[in-house]
Amino acid sequence: MKSSNALPVLIFVLIFGCGIAASYLLFDSVSRTASYWTVGGSFLAALLIAASVKVANQWERVVMLRLGKFQGLKGPGLFFIIPVLDTLPYWIDLRVITTSFKAEKTLTKDTVPVDVDAVLFWQVIEPVKTALEVEDYRNAISWASQTALRDVIGKTLLSQMLEGREHLDDELQRIIGNRIASWGIRVLSVEIRDVLIPQGLQSAMSMQAQAERERQARVILGDSERQIAQKFEEAARVYSDNPTALHLRAMNMLYEGLKNNATLIIVPSTAVESMQLGTVAGLAAIQKTIADGAGKTGEERGSRQAQQSGGEGIKG
Repeated sequence: MKSSNALPVLIFVLIFGCGIAASYLLFDSVSRTASYWTVGGSFLAALLIAASVKVANQWERVVMLRLGKFQGLKGPGLFFIIPVLDTLPYWIDLRVITTSFKAEKTLTKDTVPVDVDAVLFWQVIEPVKTALEVEDYRNAISWASQTALRDVIGKTLLSQMLEGREHLDDELQRIIGNRIASWGIRVLSVEIRDVLIPQGLQSAMSMQAQAERERQARVILGDSERQIAQKFEEAARVYSDNPTALHLRAMNMLYEGLKNNATLIIVPSTAVESMQLGTVAGLAAIQKTIADGAGKTGEERGSRQAQQSGGEGIKG
């Protein structure tokens, strides 16, 4: 791709301007014919010199042909050609270039139609081969990439394509690199951007994934219940050999249930007797607790009344 530069235009303007100025001086001193020839000659000279001056950027290399034969590479910077005899068919860019390509409705190995978008990163390393070995190297690279992508998709299962994109990238880079190596072009990398599958298949895969997750959840729940049952079995063996521990556990459960005042718990009499709450000692302890509570309540009432009477005496 040829880059625009203002230097040839500037040279043309300067030379043609000098010719016009000279013709103006000759028009007054010599003759009109000489001035006309001066204008025409300056125009042709400016045109030829401007056409012979070329400038290539730092990243560009120019292929020059003289009478149809390869003459050499020019650039970067300023260089000159012979107008009419020399031609510049290619201005080759040596920077890294990206080319996007895709494969639409391509069947995978398990006959699933997919749309795949990918991008190719490549660079020209031998401009002479690139210019002389292939007609249009940009289109050639694009078509070679598309055919390679279709070949790889046809040999790959859908699951492998969705899970192993890195492997597909490496395979595409190898295939494309082998195809265009003789063109003086190096493939840097290939990256698959997106893989589109039919909507119906997406729904089916979503249902399959949901069912798989539900199965895993049930397996985990069953394993948790098995572990809990094992722990209960171990606890039962400990309690069977140690009745005191069983009584402490029962009392702890009863205490946990009674921490909330609004909770009502009905306990079988056998359980009360086993925890020695229904015996004489237990009843006596309960009665003592009630009596202590009643005494404290009476004392609190008396103190309140004394405080009230004292307050009334002070007011009087």
